[in-house]
Amino acid sequence: QARLVESGGGLVQTGGSLRLSCVVSGIIFSIDGMGWYRQAPGKQRELVATLTSTGTTNYADSVKGRFTISRNNAKNMGYLQMNNLKPDDTAVYYCALLRNGPRYWGQGTQVTVST
Repeated sequence: QARLVESGGGLVQTGGSLRLSCVVSGIIFSIDGMGWYRQAPGKQRELVATLTSTGTTNYADSVKGRFTISRNNAKNMGYLQMNNLKPDDTAVYYCALLRNGPRYWGQGTQVTVST
């Protein structure tokens, strides 16, 4: 059974940066794609970024040029570098393993961007 644990969230001012981490256990991480999603209060969960097992990335338009998704298969780790954060980025961020869609989720980490 896969287990994903996110960390790195917190409170940051507008324009600041955070790096989220996701440690994966219980599964061969390298063969799955991975993704970061977020859910703001009162809104549906939305895709932030994905990274396939072969290195192809995809970003939501709202984060292009500011966020970078990456992974370290040797360490079973995934990352989301978030720069130039805005109040609209405030949400709970979740990492997920992807194979024809999300199949395992982490518990989420809160990111709050103050004005």
